[in-house]
Amino acid sequence: MDISLSGFLQSLANPAMLTTVVLTLGVIFVNGWTDAPNAIATTVTTRGMAAKPAIIMSAIFNFFGVLIMTQLNASVAETISNMVDFGGDAHASMIALAAALFSIVVYSVGASIFGIPTSESHSLIAGLTGAAIAIQGSFKGINWNEWIKVLYGMVLSLVLGFALGWIICKGVILICQNMDRRKTNRFFSGAQIAGAAAMSFMHGAQDGQKFIGVLLLGMAFVNGHASAASIAIPVWLMMLCSITMGVGTSVGGEKIIKSVGMDMVKLEPFQGFSSDLAGAISILISTLYGIPISTTHAKTSSIMGVGAVKRLSSINLNVVKDMVLTWIFTFPGCGLIAFLMAKLFLLVF
Repeated sequence: MDISLSGFLQSLANPAMLTTVVLTLGVIFVNGWTDAPNAIATTVTTRGMAAKPAIIMSAIFNFFGVLIMTQLNASVAETISNMVDFGGDAHASMIALAAALFSIVVYSVGASIFGIPTSESHSLIAGLTGAAIAIQGSFKGINWNEWIKVLYGMVLSLVLGFALGWIICKGVILICQNMDRRKTNRFFSGAQIAGAAAMSFMHGAQDGQKFIGVLLLGMAFVNGHASAASIAIPVWLMMLCSITMGVGTSVGGEKIIKSVGMDMVKLEPFQGFSSDLAGAISILISTLYGIPISTTHAKTSSIMGVGAVKRLSSINLNVVKDMVLTWIFTFPGCGLIAFLMAKLFLLVF
């Protein structure tokens, strides 16, 4: 199969492939714009860094997260590309894949109108699943051995993030309890920058791989293959996704920074460092095991774990409600839209 850059550019003559690439890169850009700022939220709100240099730093580390981690461990991309089976008809599969991505746009717009919280990661998984069920006409379009990792990810993003946030923050307090407060504040103000860089790197590693998996599927279908199994990820594809995400991150996201870093829990520098480290570790563990998770949920749950060290009442439970609503609405909602879109696209095209 031709997975060279020139072969990829030639494949864009296929309207379904062109639609898939445009929509995928669009979602990657939006992901970098809306999700990546979560990685630097605590650093900015605790005044470890100003917003603009923090955003630039995040863009750079998102870029390297996609590029480096995909070369070292591409298991998340493999999970995404293997979790559904579009059947043996490569042409129909290409059309259904385009419908799945289009459904993400439709769902995201509708959710924003009605104020329903969304997750690009969960929308992607739901869209692929709904389209696979549509083209296969049954649940045999789902590879349950891979799809079960999505459920693992929902638990890990909440439980592991919260637990690590609590443990790391509690440990920091015990270690620093007899130290000079001014000195520790200076140290953790600097340490937060490293924590934010680690979070940005892992955001790119996790979310970038999800969309690389989608583009691999598209390339397989347009070349007449039924799946993307055993396809080595080319460096140019990693570069394409990492650059797109980095540019999206550089656009901004100061409103999101305020929402995550300030509205949820009021943090001090050592707490910001603890939440960043906890979030990065939980995302790293998930990525190494090929488990797709919501990086936003991993970060917010780690912040809640840090807040719980002081008292449970310091946590804004509305954030927990938003996470649960995302799970409740996104999978059936986006999945149903993808199912209907795939049926429609297959009839029309």
